Amino acid sequence: MKLKRITALALSLVFVIGAFAGCSGGDKESAAPESAAPESTAPESTVPETETPEESAEPSAEPANELSLAYADAITAARTDEYNEAYNIITSAGDQGAEMVLQTLGLTAEDMDSFAVSLSLMNTQAYCVAVIKPAEGAEDTVKNGLQNYIDTQMQSFEHYLVDQYEIASNARFETLDDGTVVLVMCEDADTVYDAVIAGIEAE
Repeated sequence: MKLKRITALALSLVFVIGAFAGCSGGDKESAAPESAAPESTAPESTVPETETPEESAEPSAEPANELSLAYADAITAARTDEYNEAYNIITSAGDQGAEMVLQTLGLTAEDMDSFAVSLSLMNTQAYCVAVIKPAEGAEDTVKNGLQNYIDTQMQSFEHYLVDQYEIASNARFETLDDGTVVLVMCEDADTVYDAVIAGIEAE
């Protein structure tokens, strides 16, 4: 009788151990797909399928044309080394600072066929040398933009810096026979203007 109880107890123990082993094995199998699921999911691309990095890049601005570079050479030749170092010349919409310079003049690159512009963006200096060939139909836009710039400079300095007000007031603003517009706002504007014109005619 005692042997039967021991045998029954042993068999029960075997069944219980087998049941636990089966349950724990089942848990591993059922848990495996859940833990594997994130690994099987590929990370999403940050670039939309319809847009490649090359397509999303902004097109580069067109380089300066030959006439714009000729204008820049005329301005450079008309100025001292000090001014050439202090004020760079913009000849293309892609030049550094071009957007701010053109906004200051109230113009866009589309308003001009060719241009070379050098100006001070500081509110303590009345300085601008610009040679612009307006685009067809934009002659008035260019002239009005430059005249507004002159007026703004005069208003800014009238009660602020008298010497800079005088420079703005004495700016040379002319339209050449071929429609090219020239603005020279700096010390000794007449001399610089004549030198710029001589440089343009020499090209």
